[in-house]
Amino acid sequence: MVMVFYGSNGKSNPVSMENKVEHQTESQITYDIHLPSNLGMLYKVRLGLQSLENNISQLSLRHFKIQNTSTLDTFSLTINKTLPLSPNGDRWIEFPIQWPLKEAFSVVTYHLTVFSRNILNERNLVHMTACIYGTHGDTGDRSLLQSLQNVQQGEKNESFLVIMDAIDLGELEKIVLLISTKTDCKLDIKKLHVQEAAKEHPIYVFEVNEEFSVNANKPKIQREIPGSFVIRGAKQKNDIDNNLKREGSQVKNLTEYTIKVYTGDKRGAGTDANVHITLFGNEDKSEVFQLSQSLEHQNPFERRKVDTFKIKTKNLGSLCSIEIGHSGKGFASGWFLEKVEITDAARNSIHCFNCNRSVDQSIITLYMLFSF
Repeated sequence: MVMVFYGSNGKSNPVSMENKVEHQTESQITYDIHLPSNLGMLYKVRLGLQSLENNISQLSLRHFKIQNTSTLDTFSLTINKTLPLSPNGDRWIEFPIQWPLKEAFSVVTYHLTVFSRNILNERNLVHMTACIYGTHGDTGDRSLLQSLQNVQQGEKNESFLVIMDAIDLGELEKIVLLISTKTDCKLDIKKLHVQEAAKEHPIYVFEVNEEFSVNANKPKIQREIPGSFVIRGAKQKNDIDNNLKREGSQVKNLTEYTIKVYTGDKRGAGTDANVHITLFGNEDKSEVFQLSQSLEHQNPFERRKVDTFKIKTKNLGSLCSIEIGHSGKGFASGWFLEKVEITDAARNSIHCFNCNRSVDQSIITLYMLFSF
């Protein structure tokens, strides 16, 4: 069993209860723990089972009590829950700490919907967690593939719902995905939606649009997904649903593009920033793709290196331009881009976009130099 304590100034490291038993009776265990003095006023506790194995024993929790041995301030709560919360379900629970004369946060049920292309077929081979961050804290790593609901699986697109209870997170800011497996696996994730179960809106949208390749050389992948936009009304949601239907009708027309990115041979040419690209054709434009999974290098966009990426999107027609840029974050984010070559598998054609300059602003537009 593990506990994490949240205070007004931050949170503690996970505290394992394994070797901290101070006193034990048949129905009560007392632990003696030491928390950092700079946590501030405690406002919530996360308590759970650290093991990810399906055959772990159940843990029944009846009552929780915490006392500051210096001030003798005491908080107690009746829980009456058993972990995991369901067969193969969530192994964590959160509850607020309510001190006298101070209002406590409420427990909120969140619905996280994952939109993908092939996760459901691979779910027995991979472990995937998500940690949702808001202005009031985070959920910790919660499993996404243990207890799925509202599963919808089509020929290509699919979605499923994950339900988790957490102390009110406030305004949602980002999601950190962690993917791991013991075998070669590719997971194509389109986006994530998060909303409170009791409310239709707001819906927080996190665009991913990335195929994650997990293998022996890269058995674990962590990706931070910032919030893309927030749906705050029914009309906005209807517009997005209609767009999704149109995208669904175009699934069979998906085209694979191979993108080769050439970083220049100059001092300081490489970048550690997050690079993204949008493709423009004479018929349509693609969504924004994050270029993070290079087929050649674990650390892409280094001096004199060529990095290859594969993406799938709707048929754009004949490519004519691209927008490419980066987040501008990290040490030495400036990047000298030599050129980009894109192979259109459907048309068996290669398009070259020359740059030969530094990319210091967030986005630049490159026009096709020649194709063959």
